[in-house]
Amino acid sequence: MINPPDKPLAEHGEQLHPGLQFLMFIGIFGVIMIVGNLLGIMVIIPLYGLKTITALTTLNMAAPHMIPALWIIQLFGTTLPIFAAPVFFAYVVVHDPGDYIKPNINFPWGIMFLVLLIMLLSTPTIEVLSNINQKLQLPHFLGGVQKWMEDSEKTAQKITETMLNMGTIGDMLFDLLFIGLLTAIVEEFMFRGVLQTIFARWTQSYHAAVWITAILFSAFHMEFFGFLPRVLLGALFGYFVVWSGSIWPAVWAHFINNGTAVILTYLYQHKMIKLNPDDQHVFNYAGYIFSFAIMLVLLFIYRKIATEKKQLAET
Repeated sequence: MINPPDKPLAEHGEQLHPGLQFLMFIGIFGVIMIVGNLLGIMVIIPLYGLKTITALTTLNMAAPHMIPALWIIQLFGTTLPIFAAPVFFAYVVVHDPGDYIKPNINFPWGIMFLVLLIMLLSTPTIEVLSNINQKLQLPHFLGGVQKWMEDSEKTAQKITETMLNMGTIGDMLFDLLFIGLLTAIVEEFMFRGVLQTIFARWTQSYHAAVWITAILFSAFHMEFFGFLPRVLLGALFGYFVVWSGSIWPAVWAHFINNGTAVILTYLYQHKMIKLNPDDQHVFNYAGYIFSFAIMLVLLFIYRKIATEKKQLAET
């Protein structure tokens, strides 16, 4: 892997220290998120009334119009800001979308099949990390923090279960598009696009940038008992981008992860499969070892193919 950044900072951004870029981006994202939530509320009130806003604040899932209101606030308050902030930052602040979003398609498309295999075969490794994570307990004197983490986890799970309640194939396709594809695009633009690039320039190490970004990515989801597996997923997405020089292998990997969860949940809800997607005790130790070993081999192959093409394009 090449540790220094691919190229110097763009002319318009070279005067900005990466630390300042990070603070500016957080500020931009925060402002856009506040505006987005206000817009979401302004859409919900004329459609469903103030009572629906109250139901949202208390997460009263039995309230009328709760599900469409959740989708509206998710779209305006989270999804669009996660997309708008990196695009605005890359185009307006640093004037370098090529490096800060990496939307190029000049990579060997055969690696997309490798990404598919890596994501599918990483499932047992993700499971064992999830099981370890579930057993982690904070020291007794941090009991208040532990309770807050557990309550946050329950809240996030409650919202997820509501949004993944799919009565028809149309609901499943909507969730596949919104949770699977759209979320994958916007989160990769922000995390593996802007943030990972900032940390790569700040630390002068892509390894450090990948893992710092993966930790922030996991913390952002506020699901503390799924923290470790999401860090691994974030690291995989990060290396997919570093080695290929493009955001799209990471978007594809992210879509596979989210989309698979949507499809399996739909099939389980309609009793088409018996395996509960939330079951974290599917594989045995042999499966864990095999999964980890094969994942490393496939990552090595991915790195070799992607970097050779990348180096050839740069010569």
